[in-house]
Amino acid sequence: MNASEVIGQFQNEGYAVAPRLFEADEVEAIKAHFMALNKGGHGYEGDKATLLGSDDPLKAYPRLVHPHRFDQLSLDWLLDARLRGWTTALLGREPYAAQTMFYFKPPGARGQALHQDQKSLRVRPGTCLAAWMAVDDCDEANGCIQIVPGTQDLPQLCLIEADLSQSFSSKTVPIPPGKAPVPVLMRAGDVLFFNGQVIHGSYPNSSQTRFRRALIGHYVVGEAEKVAEFYHPLLNFDGAVVEMKASGQGGPCGIFADDAEQTIKMVEAKAV
Repeated sequence: MNASEVIGQFQNEGYAVAPRLFEADEVEAIKAHFMALNKGGHGYEGDKATLLGSDDPLKAYPRLVHPHRFDQLSLDWLLDARLRGWTTALLGREPYAAQTMFYFKPPGARGQALHQDQKSLRVRPGTCLAAWMAVDDCDEANGCIQIVPGTQDLPQLCLIEADLSQSFSSKTVPIPPGKAPVPVLMRAGDVLFFNGQVIHGSYPNSSQTRFRRALIGHYVVGEAEKVAEFYHPLLNFDGAVVEMKASGQGGPCGIFADDAEQTIKMVEAKAV
């Protein structure tokens, strides 16, 4: 794909992949860096998943949340000029950086149930944008990310219970009628961009030896006035702190109505 094709797919389907945005040597350095962080010594325990016993693979490889707050490499990646250029091109205006995450997803690890990022970030007005970089080649065998195309204009959907045998997160969202998740096959160094309303997740890593590591940045659209407190402080791409109000906890969520038009109805619900 060239740049115009990537932008066109993003506008039409809510997601697109910029291939080989980061070079192989850069990705190998990032991989080695985070594997070293996993061994300890960085003063951060990692994010807690819903574990299935002491032998759960995720126990030894918890995801890192906000590593850019203590790790210079993570901060440099989040504010990288290539991500600055792509996020601005996709959104039409330069966004603000809100979060980094690193997923190890070792062999045998469960995936993450389908969800929408906007549920967590609660950007007002507008939404968020994810930049999801493959640190390993990823396919269905090692649990690549799954996207439900064309869901970028949905409202926030009400949560339902997830299958904990397949997902480390306990909540999920329903799939719209007539739509289905599709696997996004990626090579290490590819970056997947997707809108904060887009339904996405992943299935378990069924491979015996392969990790499916990923480094992720979340950004907030430039016109936003509020974002959830957890993501403060935000940064601009020059690294300066951006002042922004905290958005509230509650709000309406959508449910699919079982009628001929398959409309979405809104109900009042507390965010969980």
